[in-house]
Amino acid sequence: MVIQEDSVGTWAKRYHLAARAMIESVLRQHDLGPTQWLVLYELVNDGPTKQRDLGQRLKIERATLSGIVATLVRKGLIDQVPDPVDQRQRILRITTAGKDLWDTLPDPIALANAIAFDGADGAELATAVRVLQAATHRLNQHSEGPDRDVAPKRSAPPDRRN
Repeated sequence: MVIQEDSVGTWAKRYHLAARAMIESVLRQHDLGPTQWLVLYELVNDGPTKQRDLGQRLKIERATLSGIVATLVRKGLIDQVPDPVDQRQRILRITTAGKDLWDTLPDPIALANAIAFDGADGAELATAVRVLQAATHRLNQHSEGPDRDVAPKRSAPPDRRN
């Protein structure tokens, strides 16, 4: 397999890794991980939510979300209570301590974007977004479609003699 050092995919992956590292370093100062922050974000903005629904919305496996929820409950940042309609389901809600912490947190995504795209041309950013959206959509369709086993022909590696 030939890795194309200057491909859009390579740079998208590098950006993702750099942004994630920066976000993690910001949240680490508050004893949170990115997924814990995301759960708090959802509960602050959407209110109490069934744990099952939150996992589906965030595309988090049930076992993974259970561990994250247990950690946030142990920290006193969220409550987990039985659903009054279906006792098998759990409702998650932010606690007063969780809301107080949330009010002091910087927005790590906004911070990463501000640093990464400072001085960038808006039109170029819009083009980058459109290209990556379209590519993501096509890849998702391909992985879900009936012709997903059809592999495109490999392109020749770039000529690096220049």
